[in-house]
Amino acid sequence: MLKLRGTITAMVTPFDADDNVDYGALRAFVDWQCSSGVEGICAVGTSGESPTLSHEEHHKVIQKTIEYAAGRVKIVAGTGANSTAEAVSLTRAAIAAGGADASLQVTPYYNKPNAEGLYRHFSTVADLGLPVILYNVPGRSGREIPLDVVARLAKHPNIVAIKKAGGSVERVSAIKHLCPDFTVLSGDDSLALPMVSVGAEGVISVASNVIPREMGEFIRTALAGDMAAAREMHQKYYALFRDLFIDVNPVMVKEALAMMGKIGPGFRLPLCETTPEKRAQMRKTLAELGLVEA
Repeated sequence: MLKLRGTITAMVTPFDADDNVDYGALRAFVDWQCSSGVEGICAVGTSGESPTLSHEEHHKVIQKTIEYAAGRVKIVAGTGANSTAEAVSLTRAAIAAGGADASLQVTPYYNKPNAEGLYRHFSTVADLGLPVILYNVPGRSGREIPLDVVARLAKHPNIVAIKKAGGSVERVSAIKHLCPDFTVLSGDDSLALPMVSVGAEGVISVASNVIPREMGEFIRTALAGDMAAAREMHQKYYALFRDLFIDVNPVMVKEALAMMGKIGPGFRLPLCETTPEKRAQMRKTLAELGLVEA
């Protein structure tokens, strides 16, 4: 069974001035991430603006991420949807591309299925054969995956982990209590340290878009059990963890990366640029970390 551990970057999707996916910037970004020591890249998740990519773009970004990474890190394909048929179609395309290590499957949003519907949805995707990471994010989906459903799904041979982005460290403990061998990954950078302390094995990280080497070192330090050193790193980067979410994700992380010259400043509606005040706050935080000039 696939074992996921460490830092997996919830990668942004760069756009050019004409609102097209910028594959040149994507190649450079993937290479930077791989050479900086993260353990994985998640393509076309929430941070990758999956709702505004066409299916053709969705397939191509995943395929190009696999190509550009060239086996250096694990690749997680964001192929979730609130229609099981659509999630199956996207996942089949990721399988056909060859080289994806897992898929990230978000809790179906808006239609808010009941417990049995959730179980059947995730199981149907997992039956395709590509390892599945459940993505529990009630703030975006309006629906928590009930603990008993997580426990049922953890028995499926192709469901290998859960990304926990609900802001609750206690729920990590609850999952590990029910399923001691099931992998939990933090979906919140600011909670990665306490989640690791109670059994999480890594993070699917927004911050590692900006500080891949530092996030990798931070999580490896925590997983090694050196909590004093990890706590110092957490405090050092806390302002960045905070400021990446002063506007809706991925607005602030793309603003930060544009300031650093890593990507252009493009968004697709309904997402748009942040306010001058929030941009100034982000620049100040980046400057304090030596990532941009003040």
